Amino acid sequence: MEDQYYVIGQPIGHSMSPTMHNEWFLKNNISGHYSAKEVGVSELESVMTEFRSSVKGFNVTAPLKVEIMQYLDEIDPLAKAIGAVNTVINKNGLLYGKNTDGIGYCRGLSFVLKKPIEQEKILIIGAGGAARAILYSLLHLGVKQITVTNRTLEKAHELVDGKFMNEVNIMSISDAEEKLGQFSLIIQTTSVGMKPNENSIPLSLANLSSNTVVSDLIYSPFKTAFLKDAEQRNAIIQNGLPMFIYQGALAFQEWTGIFPNTIDAYTLLERKLGGTKC
Repeated sequence: MEDQYYVIGQPIGHSMSPTMHNEWFLKNNISGHYSAKEVGVSELESVMTEFRSSVKGFNVTAPLKVEIMQYLDEIDPLAKAIGAVNTVINKNGLLYGKNTDGIGYCRGLSFVLKKPIEQEKILIIGAGGAARAILYSLLHLGVKQITVTNRTLEKAHELVDGKFMNEVNIMSISDAEEKLGQFSLIIQTTSVGMKPNENSIPLSLANLSSNTVVSDLIYSPFKTAFLKDAEQRNAIIQNGLPMFIYQGALAFQEWTGIFPNTIDAYTLLERKLGGTKC
């Protein structure tokens, strides 16, 4: 009988996770099956009761990454610091929560970085949940030069939360645009550029230095207007697909003890998304 795994959230029908994980189960000769299950906040408690006895592990996406924490028996320190969980491991009925988003993102950057990540001078655009996961993971990895910019500066200050005021700079959008040339890695974490606003960009790249790495967490559209603009300015670009793959690969490793083939997963999902490598 196959072990059952899920991704839960609302909406969830668009998720590429079942395609990726089921391919990994097949390629690694593991008797497992991964499904998407639509779960809202009001249904979460009953689903957790069911999952304790019926699944080996599951992923969590919006709007449940924070809500899930109250139903878990133990939470990894990094996930606690981030304040969100995206991966749950079931160990004999006890549920353990982790967050692989930020570390998965950093692993995915290995495709494009030319030097160790701790040597990069980084600008994070945005102050939401994705920015928080990436910021805390970068700090966890020892990165020392991080600046956060956001259209609402109050939210940027809430993200840094006083704990990292000596380690993380906060900058207005206009200042970030003016000083853009000083950054070696720019990370776009907002939803700006997603459908139906594909032509929108979060800030001007007029002062971007060539060979800067510009990363956008969005992968549909496969190449956002922000990445197209960066590419025209001779930047090295990357969309959100490597982050998606690596966060999933780290979850798969937690459940099975096997780190799966991420290169094949990239090729598979790239084809399904109708994109070209970026």
